[in-house]
Amino acid sequence: MFEWLSDPLAHRFVARGLAMAFLLGVAGGLVGCVLLLRRIVLIADSFGHALLPGIGLAYIWLGPGHAGLYAGAAVAGLGTAAMSGLVNHLTRLPEDAAFGAMFVMCFAIGVALMSTVAAPVDLLHYLFGNILGVTGDDLWRVCLTTCATVLALCLGYRAVLMEAFDAPFLRVSGGRILLVHLGVLAAVVINIVAALNAVGLVLSLGLFILPAATAYLWCERFGSMLLLAAIYGGLGSCAGLLASWHLDLPSGACMVAALGIGFILSLLASPRHGLLSRLRSRRHYAHDEGEADCAGSAGHPD
Repeated sequence: MFEWLSDPLAHRFVARGLAMAFLLGVAGGLVGCVLLLRRIVLIADSFGHALLPGIGLAYIWLGPGHAGLYAGAAVAGLGTAAMSGLVNHLTRLPEDAAFGAMFVMCFAIGVALMSTVAAPVDLLHYLFGNILGVTGDDLWRVCLTTCATVLALCLGYRAVLMEAFDAPFLRVSGGRILLVHLGVLAAVVINIVAALNAVGLVLSLGLFILPAATAYLWCERFGSMLLLAAIYGGLGSCAGLLASWHLDLPSGACMVAALGIGFILSLLASPRHGLLSRLRSRRHYAHDEGEADCAGSAGHPD
């Protein structure tokens, strides 16, 4: 067991990848909790589509440099998030329709731009990720993103809590609900951009939803849910990366699969909300109901 952990750490790029996996898991778990309670988890998946036009334009105008591609993805994602949020709040369109309309247009534009790029193979790195190939600059970027996410959530905890559970009350009490909503969307975009090198656009949703859904099955309070999701997201992502090293499998897929295994186990074994506890409670209820019927029949013979 010790060799299983120590052998990969002998390589500097693996240690750097583990640090990045932990940071991405922590930030993804925190943001995912807000998305889960706001019931907009699948909307976050659409943000990956919204980044494509920015990546394509940055590749055409600035070349394949990482800084330009990150900047293009961030600008496209933040712009689309702002437009979608404004359309939702200022028109009669429901939230999912506003997001869907914006993101499908961005995805179409992104596909058209990708087809004109001279070397589209270079961009596959951003679709599927390769966390073992990250640089020190990438790690610092993710570290700053995670710290900013934690700080923003700590400062805006009460506003985020009210917006997730009772948005009408936040509105009538003078809270800036649009600002909170746009802040949540911006956090999603920034963390997806940060995860491009690790798991890519395709699997980035796993870092958000799986830790949050797992914590949701075990916790009853928002604060404890955030803490458990952050810890599980960080440690689960590291476990998946170590497994990918020993099994010689894609790192991003193993990270998401490791988080998925914990989710499946929680779905089965959660003491209050798991499937096994629900089945036991139903069987116990049916047994008690049968005993009550027998007792009633015995007390009233024909």
